[in-house]
Amino acid sequence: MTAAALIEKTFREEHGRVLAALISQLGDFTLAEDALQDALVNALERWKVDGVPRNPGAWLTTVAKRRAIDRLRRASTQERNAVILDSSAADDEEEPEMESIPDDRLKLMFTCCHPSLTLEAQVALTLHTLGGLSTPEIARAFLVPVPTMAQRLARARAKIRNAGIPYRVPPADLLPERLDALLAVIYLIFNEGYCATNGDRLTRGDLCAEAIRLCRVLVNLLPESAEAHGLLALMLLHDSRRETRLDAAGNLVLLDSQDRKKWDRAKISEGIAILDEAMLLGAPGTYQVQAAISALHAEATTPDATDWQQIAALYGTLAMMMPSPVVEVNRAVAVAMAQSPTIGLIMLHRIEGVEDFYPYHAARADLLRRTNQREAAADAYERALELCQNSAERAYLQRRLDEMTQSLGGCQSSGNI
Repeated sequence: MTAAALIEKTFREEHGRVLAALISQLGDFTLAEDALQDALVNALERWKVDGVPRNPGAWLTTVAKRRAIDRLRRASTQERNAVILDSSAADDEEEPEMESIPDDRLKLMFTCCHPSLTLEAQVALTLHTLGGLSTPEIARAFLVPVPTMAQRLARARAKIRNAGIPYRVPPADLLPERLDALLAVIYLIFNEGYCATNGDRLTRGDLCAEAIRLCRVLVNLLPESAEAHGLLALMLLHDSRRETRLDAAGNLVLLDSQDRKKWDRAKISEGIAILDEAMLLGAPGTYQVQAAISALHAEATTPDATDWQQIAALYGTLAMMMPSPVVEVNRAVAVAMAQSPTIGLIMLHRIEGVEDFYPYHAARADLLRRTNQREAAADAYERALELCQNSAERAYLQRRLDEMTQSLGGCQSSGNI
């Protein structure tokens, strides 16, 4: 592996941990991010000559810390220098305290999820800082323009800095007020791993694994949280079929065409067991409902055995608990499967605020195709293609569009004979 490829891999895998450690030591989000960027540039130069260090993550942490100190010295800001820990004993090959890394990352999550910020700002800032998601990726998750999300992120950082929000895990009695944001962050990190918003890969296993790991930590920290259990169950159930979402040629495989024998039965069993534990805690929530939906899919041995009636009913419950256009799109698809594509289409057409949400157009195109409205289906596939940024999904949509186009051409030819 080349130095440049290893730097990219290290950044992707270690970004959150290294940045969390730096913020813990420096007490400044912006300084930590700038210092880490400096370290990455330095790594690109030195690793080509000196070789890759034994512990790339520890090397980046140490070098980034030194770059931060250099920045502070150049700026001659003695007040900020006071917060820097003594680095005289630092070594490029120094192993960080393994036990401190998860704590630092959790501290960063709780800092970003401070209740003085709006819930949306908490989630967006943590996704950007900890999850390593880009501003465009986060903007798509929130269905807002990229400049709008960039402004929200800047305001959130400024508020944390100017208000002097403490970088620490809050006491146990204050954890619940941050839990909703924290669960949302973990789930959106998982979603980006399960279905990447852009790029050549459909999935990113590293993000899925990290989201599941973080949720396990949270469940251990808050064993009485039914929703933390529900989210862990949901992610395990989804992740059980991640490897079957592409065929050998790299083509997208939809749920009803996946090889169910290749689903990870261990993850399914664990997910269902954790969901049962969540329900025994007697505090129903949205993640538990979504996990129940995923469990119904996982338990169906064939596509025809799927209990779509129950799934549609659960989406109805979810829509009441968490009204959103995304839920309504999924509910319409479930009703289409349980009752008829025509009813599903009627429900889709009633949804507002989804003009730039590509899954809406993909779902609409599929239901139009199934009701033999081929010209309208082709238009919907074209709109979905305009919005979709993932190569695997775009290839699938293009194949469907080509089918509709060829079908329309055949109809026109027949009409001319």
